[in-house]
Amino acid sequence: MNRLRLTPALALGALVLTALPAHADASGQSAHRDSYGTKATYEPQQSARGYQRPPAGFTPVFTENVSRHGSRSATDSEDGDLILALWDKAQAAGQLTRKGEEFGPKVRALQAAMAKVGYGDLSGRGKEEIHDTAVRMAERLPSLFSKIAADGEKIDVVSSGQGRAVDSANIYAGALPDTDPSLTSLIGTTRTDKDLLYFHKAAGGAAYRDYLANDQRLASTLKSITDQPRTHKAAGSVLRRLFKAGFVAGIGADDQVAAATAVYNLYAIAPAMSEESPDGKGWGMERYLSRSDADWFGYLGDAEDFYEKGPGFADSDITYKMADVLLDDFFEQIEAKKAGTSTLGAELRFTHAEEIIPLAALMGLPGSTRGVTEAKPYTYAGNPWRGASVAPLGSNIQWDLYEKNGRYLVRMLYNEKETAFKASCKPISKGSKFYDLDELERCFGRA
Repeated sequence: MNRLRLTPALALGALVLTALPAHADASGQSAHRDSYGTKATYEPQQSARGYQRPPAGFTPVFTENVSRHGSRSATDSEDGDLILALWDKAQAAGQLTRKGEEFGPKVRALQAAMAKVGYGDLSGRGKEEIHDTAVRMAERLPSLFSKIAADGEKIDVVSSGQGRAVDSANIYAGALPDTDPSLTSLIGTTRTDKDLLYFHKAAGGAAYRDYLANDQRLASTLKSITDQPRTHKAAGSVLRRLFKAGFVAGIGADDQVAAATAVYNLYAIAPAMSEESPDGKGWGMERYLSRSDADWFGYLGDAEDFYEKGPGFADSDITYKMADVLLDDFFEQIEAKKAGTSTLGAELRFTHAEEIIPLAALMGLPGSTRGVTEAKPYTYAGNPWRGASVAPLGSNIQWDLYEKNGRYLVRMLYNEKETAFKASCKPISKGSKFYDLDELERCFGRA
């Protein structure tokens, strides 16, 4: 679900508390992306004009990826319901600020838009993100897709089986024939592989789920990070933008945090719903949090994802070991192509942040290389991990396989940026983004 959870649901009088959001420009995404965490909307990280050319004579023979689903609505109405119940109470008591008066109707409109899209389903922006990512992939590899069409090779499409991942898979696959109609008959029907693309909920994730439920070090660390004076100060600051000071003072400290978290969560999801806004440009939720408060709640969300899905504690691989199944599949697909036993020209996979984040840590992708100790916990100042960079909505990892006279090279794109493999893997030359397949097998221990 990827929702920031600072405290259990707390009672506020007769109300039940959860979380909501606020910051974006006309395009739906604020300049300070980190505050959105893994709800940041997708942006390709490199211009096509900047890609390295493959070495002379090498041509693409296969491509594969794994992609997170595109931008979506909130997974349920809990955050909006919570803050609107509080808003109604303040309105009845004449305790709304000027910004607070406009906030309630705006949240109701956002809630209605999300209900129309379907909670947890792809938004208009999300559908465009996935479609456009597919088109750019085909445009990067025109000779490969011409070869696929000419040779009648197949394009395999697989998802986690969850609605937004299935929809993303179908949109992506459906976009490829826009670039070459002859691909249509070569694209397989989207199939489901939960073990591969929903491993955190499959049999392979049993130990991981036990960690989330029962690890006391995890629980105490997250509590120490969230339950500190800065959180309570930020919560009060958020609520006083909406409600008069006397009304806020009557709300318990923990309930303030829960209510402010609700405001933040609506802020975070709003850019993903930009096309459904009245003017199609965004909801303007950034009006209701200061930048510093949004950044703080964004950090708290990143801390939770870091410990629960990412590099986590340096002495444990429990959060990302289970991603082995996905990394193995990447290797198996290109090894089969090299061996001549594969009839595929492309392997396309669609999944969730719960899979992208551990895979990034397992592979040692940029920002995902450093775990922490209990003595020095995760902070922005001390660690480069940021959810908005590691696994934004629509995030993707792609391997392209090139061949010349029986020699195979691999290039990796991470959110469409040419990206080096981990430091122990040596490229074909200094500064190159191309790696011998044999070298990747060596440095990832597949020998």
